[in-house]
Amino acid sequence: MAVVELTKENFEQVITSNPMVIVDYWAPWCGPCRGFAPVFEAVAEANPDIVFAKVNTDDEQEIGQHFQIRSIPTLMVFKEQVIVFSQAGALPKGPLEQVVAKAKELDMADVRRQMAEQEAAEAARPSA
Repeated sequence: MAVVELTKENFEQVITSNPMVIVDYWAPWCGPCRGFAPVFEAVAEANPDIVFAKVNTDDEQEIGQHFQIRSIPTLMVFKEQVIVFSQAGALPKGPLEQVVAKAKELDMADVRRQMAEQEAAEAARPSA
């Protein structure tokens, strides 16, 4: 599957209509981003069951601001509309494949349970 370009017009639809989306936040002037692109595309081709997408942070500044992208490239994995991985910096092919494999293995019921427990603990904490 080809890598999808995300814009503010299609971002939400792509994230909500696919079980897993891996997003590369990048910019055309960014050398590490250009170096990471072929790795990202190769892993995308090897995983046709996952949507791989790119956000040009120069063109889509609102998306970058919403997700507080401070450094590029940044990789973000959405699984069932939950961010399960976010990391700045270009990954070599092997580590990117490991991120993909681990994300595929995640039990989202367990992830949601842990998130609920964490939110409950934070809500129970007295505010300073």
